[in-house]
Amino acid sequence: MRILVINTGSSSIKYQLFEMKDESVISSGIAEKIGEEIGILRHREDGKEEIRKERFPDHRSAFILIEEYLRRKDISAVGHRVVHGGERLKKSVIIDEEVIKAIKENIPLAPIHNPSNLEGIIISKELFPDIPHVAVFDTAFHQTMPDEAFLYSIPYRLYERYRIRRYGFHGTSHAYILEASASYLGIPKEKANLITIHLGNGASITAIKNGKSIDTSMGMTPLEGLMMGTRSGDIDPAIPFFLMDHVGLRPEEVYRILNSESGLRGICGRNDMREIIELREKGDRMADLAIRMYTRRVKKYIGAYMAILGKIDAIVFTAGIGENSPYIRRKCLEGLDIFGIRIDKEKNRRNEKEISSEDSSIKILVIPTNEELRIARETKKILEEMG
Repeated sequence: MRILVINTGSSSIKYQLFEMKDESVISSGIAEKIGEEIGILRHREDGKEEIRKERFPDHRSAFILIEEYLRRKDISAVGHRVVHGGERLKKSVIIDEEVIKAIKENIPLAPIHNPSNLEGIIISKELFPDIPHVAVFDTAFHQTMPDEAFLYSIPYRLYERYRIRRYGFHGTSHAYILEASASYLGIPKEKANLITIHLGNGASITAIKNGKSIDTSMGMTPLEGLMMGTRSGDIDPAIPFFLMDHVGLRPEEVYRILNSESGLRGICGRNDMREIIELREKGDRMADLAIRMYTRRVKKYIGAYMAILGKIDAIVFTAGIGENSPYIRRKCLEGLDIFGIRIDKEKNRRNEKEISSEDSSIKILVIPTNEELRIARETKKILEEMG
């Protein structure tokens, strides 16, 4: 069985073709700079990379070129990443007209991501019409949260009428890390208690109890929670009103500031953590401040989730920053010795899979995420259920 995984962004298309017998990647690639003067398609296969530069005026033109590379690959199904499934779409599903309608209905909840995800689905179904297409939702893993975790303390009628609640995101990543961590620890995933920390340009942290998400930092949209590359994360809810009433900003300007001009970039002008660490090492005061703010927020969530979970098998770091920055991992855990959380500095520096010291009461792991493989597995599961 061969499954094609597609992740359509606003100006890019990422894809991987898996051979599910051994979960190996047959081919992969990315089309970037869609809509710009010159686009780039990088296609990898048999250990070689081919780069093509040409204009992609829209997603369709890029998809047509990708389809040329994937033609005659005997693809069994296509799995699509979709950011927001809302309450109607609580698990991975075969895509039909009702599913497309529901994804459209959730566009107000994910206006940056769902439109491009949907466009990728519609074009892919035209290019690959004779095979099943499956939607895998970032929000699905968090549908196990209890109501005291997903509800906001606003009038309950607003939840009943408009479904205003915490949905959580990066669920595909957190679900993959649950499986990989449980396998490493040698315990059934249904019994695993974890704090999983996804630190990339977007960042989230999840409390997993007995293999289920019971709380997560992102909310109705991906804006809530940790400080991120360009997103503010948690702020006083009155700040947007202050900016509109006293600074004179329009709602769309406030939205742009909180999503695209805040977080690390808002404090030190950069959102690439590697650059920020370099600036800090050169004595840049604002870079140092940004890192202290960033890691403090992670530490606060770790403490909160320890209180909710009680017993914890492991704290797990993943994604670009979580997997590759020993300094940030160390700063996030600094001062938690009182809870028995102790990091081995040398193991951490070498980016080993287990970076906790021998006397740490909780294991600390570093596990690379693989959202594409998780989507492929979900798609395969759906096909098997269909018979």
